[in-house]
Amino acid sequence: MRSKEDVHLHLKYVVYTCFLAAALLLSGCASPVGVSSLDNQETNRKLTENVLSDQSLSAPTQQILNRSGLVDKFRLEPADAIEALRTGIPTASRSDRFFALAELSFLHADKGGDQSYYLAAAVYAYAFLFPKESSAIPNPFDPRLVTAVNLYNQGIALGLYNKESGTIEIKTDIYKLPFGELSVHLNPDELQWGRFNMVDFVSAAKLDVRGLKNDYRWPGIGSAMVAALKPIQGKDEQKSSLVPPALKVTVTALLRLDNIEENLKEGRLAGELKLFTTQEETSVDINGLTVPLAFRPSTALASTLEGSLVYDLELKRLLSGDISFFKEAARFKDNVFLMAPYRPGRIPLVLVHGTASSPARWAEIINEVLNDPELLHRYQIWLFTYNTGNPILYSGGLLTQGLKNIVKELDPEGKDEALRKMVVIGHSQGGMLTKLTAIDSGNRFYDRLFSVPIEKLDVSPKTRELLHSSLFYKPLPFVRQVVFISTPHRGSYLSSNWVGNLMQRMISLPLNVLNPLQEVFQKEDVLKIKGMKNSIPRSTDNMNPDSEFVKTFASIPLSPTIRAHSIVAVENPKDPKEKWVDGVVAYKSAHIDGVESELVVHSGHSAQDNPDAIEEVRRILIDNLKEK
Repeated sequence: MRSKEDVHLHLKYVVYTCFLAAALLLSGCASPVGVSSLDNQETNRKLTENVLSDQSLSAPTQQILNRSGLVDKFRLEPADAIEALRTGIPTASRSDRFFALAELSFLHADKGGDQSYYLAAAVYAYAFLFPKESSAIPNPFDPRLVTAVNLYNQGIALGLYNKESGTIEIKTDIYKLPFGELSVHLNPDELQWGRFNMVDFVSAAKLDVRGLKNDYRWPGIGSAMVAALKPIQGKDEQKSSLVPPALKVTVTALLRLDNIEENLKEGRLAGELKLFTTQEETSVDINGLTVPLAFRPSTALASTLEGSLVYDLELKRLLSGDISFFKEAARFKDNVFLMAPYRPGRIPLVLVHGTASSPARWAEIINEVLNDPELLHRYQIWLFTYNTGNPILYSGGLLTQGLKNIVKELDPEGKDEALRKMVVIGHSQGGMLTKLTAIDSGNRFYDRLFSVPIEKLDVSPKTRELLHSSLFYKPLPFVRQVVFISTPHRGSYLSSNWVGNLMQRMISLPLNVLNPLQEVFQKEDVLKIKGMKNSIPRSTDNMNPDSEFVKTFASIPLSPTIRAHSIVAVENPKDPKEKWVDGVVAYKSAHIDGVESELVVHSGHSAQDNPDAIEEVRRILIDNLKEK
């Protein structure tokens, strides 16, 4: 028999064995330290997680918390944990500590902490990115580098945000920090952009762009913003006088911080706020490093067009010639406006919209040019706008004379060679106006209408001037290339059917066109076409394939001194070529001889938005830069 002691030991063994078996069963036989498999999605999350992606701390910051024993303290008392970390961890490098402080400060602010922690995050991120010692500069392969840039950029925008106004404060001021204060200085000249001051700054990161195929974000340092414009009282700078006040500007704010590591210890920091636009250099020197600036130009373009009345006026400007896009009509008397203050050395890219349209319809091409590093600082965008129901020759006279006036106004001494490399692009009816910048019409248009020389017409000087500008064309000496997009050189079949007849009845002409023409058309003894006083032609009449105007227009060749290109839209390229149409214009009308290139794109009539058409425009613009 077993002794009581043997039985007792046996029972203890059984209990221990059962306990061990239960523990192993509950743990799934996993060791205290080991690995487990992750799926692809979780793998990517682990590689990229940080406070900006999903409010999760990055691995390096989590490691600093673990090393310092502050994990629980940050969860319960984040401000105290951040302050404890700020005083230092003897064995942690300054770079590791500054990055962790930047991420922890941002997360604390995001979760309801004081707004000053956003600015603190920007300060710590700046200290990490631009250390005093070059040996501490972050490795370009360090994933913390991009995170720190974004923490700085977002920290500036959120730290300077004014909740009452809903805008970002760009001014000289002293801001509270969790550990002291930040004195920010702004030179008032930084706000000036031509004849305007930039106002009402909004973070570009907070804006969601719609309606543009591409929303471009330029990686770099600085808080990307969108600013409105406010004219400076009494300032009428010629170079920016043609920029409309409704334009929104892409701008980047950079807060430079000097002696940051020493000042962090004292809790008193000072910085200079600098503003940059894409019209200037797009990089900056910081501590001997050339650093790209962050911009988001697409948001400024989309903000300019957000809620714009320009779309509502498109049809109205077809039907009524008295409607203007501009409140400052005197300033834009030549119907041309610029997207930025004039800069010598940059080639004008003139965009001319079509019927029942507006400059807003060039948004896709504008977005591409403004975000192309090869084109941005080589071109300046000019936009021509007009009442699209007016006679084509009248609108053509406005375009050609307007460009002459603007070139003379901006460069009276003719020193800017870039102005003599102008590229004019026209869509639909705008392409017909564009052709008028590149032809020698001689007396063809005039002789089609009148039986006596113009000098013998008994009309007022104002009417005679109108006839000269509308009926006689010479190639503009400063135009180098023209591009036609979906252009009805031989008319549109829609203008000859019931649509054209309806438009003819609905379109009214402005008095500044109607009165001089009535003065002329009353003199039927000198007119070759009788009865015109009762039916002055509109633009839709001018695009009738059977009209004498279209036949005369199509017969005039392009000037050999100007390079021309065609982009022709076709709705169904699989159709026989003789049936090609874009819904408004047939291929046989859009195709003309004498062009250097012709590209057929699969598109409806609005081909200026077509990706292939835009790439062709880009090719032409780049090619234009190669000519001397």
